[in-house]
Amino acid sequence: MRTKAAVLFEQPGKWETTEVELEPPRQDELLIRMAAAGLCHSDDHVATGDLPTPPGALPMAGGHEGAGIVEAVGPDTPGWKVGDHVVLSFLPMCGTCRWCASGLQNLCDNGARVLSGVRSDGTRRMRLPDGREVGQAAGVSTFAELSTVSVQSAVKIPNDIPLTAACLTSCGVPTGWGAAVRSADIRPGQVVIVMGVGGIGINAVQGAAAAGASIVIAVDPVELKRETALRLGATHAVATMAEATEIARAHTNGQGADAAILCIGVNRPEHIAEGVESIRKAGTCVLVGMGKAADDLNMPVSVRHVVLYQKRIQGSLFGSSSPSRDIPAMLELYRQGRLKLDELITTRYTLETLNDGYADMRAGRNIRGVVVFDG
Repeated sequence: MRTKAAVLFEQPGKWETTEVELEPPRQDELLIRMAAAGLCHSDDHVATGDLPTPPGALPMAGGHEGAGIVEAVGPDTPGWKVGDHVVLSFLPMCGTCRWCASGLQNLCDNGARVLSGVRSDGTRRMRLPDGREVGQAAGVSTFAELSTVSVQSAVKIPNDIPLTAACLTSCGVPTGWGAAVRSADIRPGQVVIVMGVGGIGINAVQGAAAAGASIVIAVDPVELKRETALRLGATHAVATMAEATEIARAHTNGQGADAAILCIGVNRPEHIAEGVESIRKAGTCVLVGMGKAADDLNMPVSVRHVVLYQKRIQGSLFGSSSPSRDIPAMLELYRQGRLKLDELITTRYTLETLNDGYADMRAGRNIRGVVVFDG
């Protein structure tokens, strides 16, 4: 069958909407008709080359955040039927490795192939009309009208939940919410700084508020994002970490925040230094945002500062969340009105205007842009 997809042919590059040939689902696979796909910064990291793909991964059909409807079920694939609604997980869940068995699906060993664009058997399901194979971003390629995905990458959800809202729980919402609730382990009465309140950080704000933090300080140079943060749970919203650190210390007898959650779109070494500086003794600095691969070994944090004050630098992948458990739980919170999703969507785009969406993201005009598919 043929379908349209946004494909990246080189790094750095732009997403090009083109026609691809798609294989039907095999055993333990589903054909998904995409309803909506979120414009997450991670796909932009791939396009800019900040997140290099392995050799041979390109061309690649992009998108890792999305939701849709099952169009076909592969043979001998029990538990699924045509018409099921799904949220796609960019982290596949095998269910049997050490991490899945320990309740850490976000660290599933199958996550190692997220950037390779291939299935566990080394094959691909998409091709260009000229025969060249096309990788699928995270194995799901939500920037496509139709996509063949593994059941390991699909989470079934109730059919009454709007898929445009549900698609946000594919990545952005659990990553931010979980960074506060799980990675930072926010407790009632604590003081929290969230640095960067775009599509990820705004959900760290929601998570910190839901966990009972008494002071939630949102930091972002963009006024739209500060205003949104104040509507969704922040008690303060400022433009710089210097201001945020001063507020945190004013509410903690000079000690500093209990946690700083760094959700900047392009995380730089100096941001990490600011985060560590802003927290109290035994506080936690959670790293969520991705940076340039070239900066990985350049993190200017004083070892003495960390050791003597017992501060903790905590990584957070997908908010330390497990997709099959936490995506349905968050959608139930949405249904109850306790988690805001519709309010996160600033602008809707088509597949053809996807690059405009990323331009708007980089310009600070969006909290979350979403590609909405016809039908």
